[in-house]
Amino acid sequence: MSWQYLIRRLAQLAPTVAAILLTGFLLLHLAPGDPVLALAGENGDAAYYAAMRERFGLDQSFVTQLATYASNVLRGDLGTSYVQGRPVAQLIAERLPATLLLTGSALLLSSTVGVVIGTFTATRHGRWPDLGLNAAALAVYAAPVFLVGQVAILLLALRTGWFPVQGMSAADSDATGAGKALDVAHHLALPAVTLASQEIAVVARLTRVGLVDELDSDYVRTARAKGVTERAVLYRHALRRPLLPVVTVLGGRVGHLFSGAVLVEAVFGWPGIGRLLVSAIQTRDAPVVLGVFLLVAISVVVANLVTDIVYVWLDPRVRYR
Repeated sequence: MSWQYLIRRLAQLAPTVAAILLTGFLLLHLAPGDPVLALAGENGDAAYYAAMRERFGLDQSFVTQLATYASNVLRGDLGTSYVQGRPVAQLIAERLPATLLLTGSALLLSSTVGVVIGTFTATRHGRWPDLGLNAAALAVYAAPVFLVGQVAILLLALRTGWFPVQGMSAADSDATGAGKALDVAHHLALPAVTLASQEIAVVARLTRVGLVDELDSDYVRTARAKGVTERAVLYRHALRRPLLPVVTVLGGRVGHLFSGAVLVEAVFGWPGIGRLLVSAIQTRDAPVVLGVFLLVAISVVVANLVTDIVYVWLDPRVRYR
C-alpha cells in the first residue's frame, strides 16, 4: 500500500471532523426548545433564567459559543452535563464499553455469518436452500430492528426462557472472572443478534451475488480444468473479489450499527451510550447530545478510513485519486 495514499487519507480527517463539529453544533443550536426551561422548569423568574444561561454560557453569541466549544474539544473537554453536572467525557466513557461490546459483536456476527450464508447459497445457486435463505434474508432486511428485537424477546426470552429479557448482567449475580463473562455473554447474545440481523442479510446477499458471478468466470473454469480442488477454487480464487463490496458496505454501515444500537439498547435495557443519548434528548442536555453525536460521527469517519485501507490491501490496483 502506498504511504502517499495513507497520508492523503489521514489529511482528510481534520477538515471532516471540523465540518462534523460545525454541523452538529448548528443543528443543536437551531433545534426548537430551551434547555434552560427544560432544566429549571417554567415557574422560575427572569433573574434565575438569566443566571442559568450565564452559568452554561448560553447568553453568549453563537460564534462565541462555537469557538469556545471547539477549543475545549481540541483539549479533550466535551463540556459538562446540564442535568447531571458531570463531565460529558466521563459519562460517555462509562457507557462506551457496553456499546462497543454490543456493536463490535454485531459487526463480527454480520461479517462472519453473512459471508458464510452468502457462500453457502452461492454454491447452491437456484436450489431450494438458495431460494429459502434469500427469501429469509430479504424479510429480515425489510423488518425494522426495533420490531426484530420485540419479536426476539417474545419468542426467545419470554416464551422459552432461553435468554434474559433486559440488562447486561443478572442483578442478583455476584460472579467474577469466567462466570461474569459467561453471564454478560448470555445477556449479550440476543441484543447482538438483533442488531446484526439486517447487516447479516446485506452481507449474505452481496456475497452471494458476487460469488455466483465469480464461480462462472473464465479463470475459475481454468482453475477447475487444471485439477484444482473445489474448496481451493472457492476460497483461494473466487471468494476474494466478492469480499471487496462486503468490506465497503460494512465500513459504511458502522453509523447504521450505532443508530440501531440506540433502539436495541432501549428494547433490551442495555446500559450503553444509546440509552444515555435518549435520556439527554428528553432532558435537552445539549452537551451530552453533542458529545455522543461527535463520538458516533468520528467513529464513522475512522471506520471509512479503515475500510479504504483494507480495500487497498485486498485490491492493490486501487489508488488514491
